[in-house]
Amino acid sequence: MTSRALTVGFDLDMTLIDSRPGIHACYLELSARTGTYIDADLAVTRLGPPLEEELANWFPAEQIEAVAVLYREMYPTIAIAPTLAMLGAREAIQAVRAAGGRAIVVTAKYEPNAKLHLEYLGIEPDAVIGDLWAERKAEALIEHGAAVYVGDHTGDVRGARTAAAYSVAVATGPCDADTLRAAGADVVLADLTEFPAWLTAYEPS
Repeated sequence: MTSRALTVGFDLDMTLIDSRPGIHACYLELSARTGTYIDADLAVTRLGPPLEEELANWFPAEQIEAVAVLYREMYPTIAIAPTLAMLGAREAIQAVRAAGGRAIVVTAKYEPNAKLHLEYLGIEPDAVIGDLWAERKAEALIEHGAAVYVGDHTGDVRGARTAAAYSVAVATGPCDADTLRAAGADVVLADLTEFPAWLTAYEPS
């Protein structure tokens, strides 16, 4: 591993945290409060894109903004406690620190709720930037000088490539390894437990 300091970005949902139980519960409550059917089982199989994209499957366009506000207001009391850290998440952050680097989180999730998840689970990155999806994640990656971005979705691969960062994909979300490779990931890991060893061997170009 090179001695040069490194900034590594991480996605949140299905990369650092398994938010499916909490989001599932939140969609059920949202359905109950609005009287609109939501297939929560289906919704949690396609985490990654912004909330509004999922809501568009269940609500007319003119209701999405208000429903998104309601969802985000309910989220802290419903979705935080059931959410678990992904296997290897804490160790991945620690590996970056042990290498003398900085670890940041760049996510499409509403930033205050992203921070609540990390605080609850005791995961302490150097910065948390929310409300950015796919190519727009490059804005934060470039601002923070991230050379590597780790995520589970093809949108994360696109964000890394837009930022000219090395794309490390983990096959722990809705996209399988072949899909992530086809999207242009530089390397695909089974999960974050493989990340510390990968980081030790990584040599920035």
